[in-house]
Amino acid sequence: MSRTGRAGVGGALAMSFVGGSVAVSAGLSRAPFLTVQALRYAVAAALLVALCALTGRRIQRPRGVEWLWLAGVTGCGLILFNVALIVGGEHAEPAVLGVAVACVPVVLAAVGPLLEGSSPTARAVLAAAVVTLGAALVEGFGRSDAVGLVWAVVVFACEAGFTLLAMPLFARHSPFGVSVHTTWLAAAGFALPGVWREGPRAVLRLDATALAATAFLAVFVTAGAFVLWYGCVASLGAARAGLLTGIAPVAAAMTGVSLGHPFPGIGVWAGVAVVATGLALGLRSRHATPATRHSGEATEPTPV
Repeated sequence: MSRTGRAGVGGALAMSFVGGSVAVSAGLSRAPFLTVQALRYAVAAALLVALCALTGRRIQRPRGVEWLWLAGVTGCGLILFNVALIVGGEHAEPAVLGVAVACVPVVLAAVGPLLEGSSPTARAVLAAAVVTLGAALVEGFGRSDAVGLVWAVVVFACEAGFTLLAMPLFARHSPFGVSVHTTWLAAAGFALPGVWREGPRAVLRLDATALAATAFLAVFVTAGAFVLWYGCVASLGAARAGLLTGIAPVAAAMTGVSLGHPFPGIGVWAGVAVVATGLALGLRSRHATPATRHSGEATEPTPV
């Protein structure tokens, strides 16, 4: 398998983890939210630092404006995103927030290439729109009040920011470095208000189910998925990588079935087919990857 192929598989696996987290997170419905998130990101940061040490990867210290980019990824893509999911879920059905996330491929296809020094293509935007339509069919559209729609827009913006705000950091920090810095910053960002609002002993109130769910989020959805996703974006470019986000709602639906939920109806399967069509349309593109465009060489990008 080629290096870009492995990057694509990594991105698909990352989105599968994200989709599977929907069912797993149900075990955290009664857990102290801020404490769980602080623990999740702290464990993920520790795992990433240990992995970097074992593999000889050097973690660069951020400097200058890089702190602003990292603060944007952390504050928008991690902290505000998780808060928006919780608060938005009080006013809108999960499908509404899921459809908001499903709209992200179009933004990545339109804006991502500009950050990479090229121009968006009609084919990439069309493929992203097809994937978004398919993901929306899988999710269903759900019901919401006006406040819920506002939070859905926040979820959409935060999900897009998680990728777009990280892209300027890849050159010096690599996907591993960006993942390390954003996770420890998120851990601190959740820990401070967590101690104030939930108390320093809140972690002791987590039962076995909550601890297992937190461990899954830390290992797979955070440490694993962050590196895989950022590596995919760095290798394939934001436009093509963004198409893979359509896999998340499909994975969520399949995970639900494995946990005993009702088998998906025909609308879900139609959505899966539309997502597959969008992926085929966009991933068959022969456009150069970000690494080849910047170097001017015909070689494949170096894996992370």
